Amino acid sequence: MSARAAAGRFGVSVSTAIRWAQRLRAEGHAQARPMGGDRRSRLTEHRAMVLELIAKQPDLTLQEIRGALATGHRITIGLTSVWRFLKGHKVTLKKEPARRRAGSSRRSRGAPRLHPAPARARS
Repeated sequence: MSARAAAGRFGVSVSTAIRWAQRLRAEGHAQARPMGGDRRSRLTEHRAMVLELIAKQPDLTLQEIRGALATGHRITIGLTSVWRFLKGHKVTLKKEPARRRAGSSRRSRGAPRLHPAPARARS
């Protein structure tokens, strides 16, 4: 059966039927390829180096990891690629509470009150 006839019979586009036929000839099957994941990341080649970098300094930000790779190893990569790599390896970068930045000085006391607070009795 031709690819056009198969496309009509199964209700798919002609180009899809042609790709399936090509895959059948090239790979011996027409199964769908795996979906999702980060299969083309350049960081998978440098997996051990990236994980060692994080092990040495576990509180690095994504930008700092990206900078270290660019300066130390001449690997230029996007922040999203670093994030997907770490997510794929189940590495989470959580800051310690002691290292959090100070908040805005204007908002440190909460929202202004509409009514004054009741006075406390002094003893």
